[in-house]
Amino acid sequence: MKLSELLSVIEPLRVVGNADIAISGIQFDSRKVGCGDLFVAQVGTAVDGHEYIAACVDKGAVAVVLSKAEYIPLSSDGVCYVQVDNTDKALGLLSSKWFGDPSRSLTLVGVTGTNGKTTIATLLYKLVRAAGHKAGLLSTVVNYVDDEAVPATHTTPDALELNGLLRRMVDAGCEYAFMEVSSHAIAQERIAGLDFDGALFTNLTRDHIDYHKTFDNYRDTKKRLFDGLKKEAFAVTNKDDRNGFVMTQNTKAKVYSYSVRAMADYRAQVIEEGFEGMLLQVDGQEVFVPLVGRFNVSNLLCIYGAAVNLGFEKTEVLRILSTLRPVNGRFETIRSPKGWSAIIDYAHTPDAVDNVIQTIREIKKEGSKLITVVGCGGNRDKGKRPMMAQIAKRGSEQLILTSDNPRDEEPLDILQDMAAGLTEEELRTTLIIEDRESAIKTACILAQAGDVVLVAGKGHEDYQIIKGVKYHFDDHEVVKRFI
Repeated sequence: MKLSELLSVIEPLRVVGNADIAISGIQFDSRKVGCGDLFVAQVGTAVDGHEYIAACVDKGAVAVVLSKAEYIPLSSDGVCYVQVDNTDKALGLLSSKWFGDPSRSLTLVGVTGTNGKTTIATLLYKLVRAAGHKAGLLSTVVNYVDDEAVPATHTTPDALELNGLLRRMVDAGCEYAFMEVSSHAIAQERIAGLDFDGALFTNLTRDHIDYHKTFDNYRDTKKRLFDGLKKEAFAVTNKDDRNGFVMTQNTKAKVYSYSVRAMADYRAQVIEEGFEGMLLQVDGQEVFVPLVGRFNVSNLLCIYGAAVNLGFEKTEVLRILSTLRPVNGRFETIRSPKGWSAIIDYAHTPDAVDNVIQTIREIKKEGSKLITVVGCGGNRDKGKRPMMAQIAKRGSEQLILTSDNPRDEEPLDILQDMAAGLTEEELRTTLIIEDRESAIKTACILAQAGDVVLVAGKGHEDYQIIKGVKYHFDDHEVVKRFI
């Protein structure tokens, strides 16, 4: 593809050199640059790509997109330099163009919010496939190109990988694609150039404040997904969340709402519930679903609303929902032969932990204990650590604080931050066990018939990052071993 053709989708401030040249590829990672490539210099949180421009030119880059004019040499030596305002946005737009605008050949639906994104995106993908259509999935747990699993490294991939996966979906004959859209992806313009046909809002609670600095910034970043929708698109928002209206107040799309508490376009009522699932009434029809928890009622309503807006018949949507199993690491139940249960859940925010604990307390037998094992990730929002401990302590008969992914922090420092949220009396009855395996083992030993052990925070993850080193660790394996 000619550079001049690529540049048609961005608005360069300045072009130095000949743009009528062929480009063999686009790269933003200087280590991957080869002969004939276009290098996009991004300013990251730790590394500035501008500092690697000269090295990329030496490796054969024939064009560079940059935002800092001082990196344009006096003599271009045959290299074309393109200055733009925002190289992150430029990368998104260029990536989409490079792969032939694949999102325009798909019915693309984005899911954003703090909790529930993975469940909603994954079950929508499964629902559409169960209805006989080819579809793709971009999620925290795993990506899918129709039925081909592709490992996921981020909630939302970088712009190049993202558009490459969408291209593969189109080539595989997919009609639909469902995508988790993280606040990082929106802020870093990874979704620039994508054509969304629908957007779904789950809820908003404290998360990623280490990156966004304030809750308002976090909220407003999520809102940008809806602000960018075209008038032909649809938006489905959660009326039970006070930020639900905020998300859609400036959108051009058609807006629909769902609620378990108020009047809305899509409503549901819980008739019965247990650890095996729930009997619901949705739009006047009863349906049993093998998912647990009031938060999952909200998730299912969001899925139902999205599917109806995609043109699927309501009764068929409910029939398929009754067959879908929980997503890996989302309220997964493992039974012990001794009569107690373990629940593994990805809950890693204060609100998510509270939701899971309240769900368990509503279902478990009177007189039985809830034993909660939970930690907090390192190099992340420290403000939520004492909040997580408070919520877990006040909802559990026994609390065990342990390591999650300490990353580059000292595990005991994280545990001390969590413990700071507890009173002296609460601390006396709280166990602090740094080693996660030992903490889970202790919880399993303490459990008696009828009790519930909640292992929260990691869910589907099969690793721990301790002092920068990634080790294999799977909560499922550990629980099953001790059971």
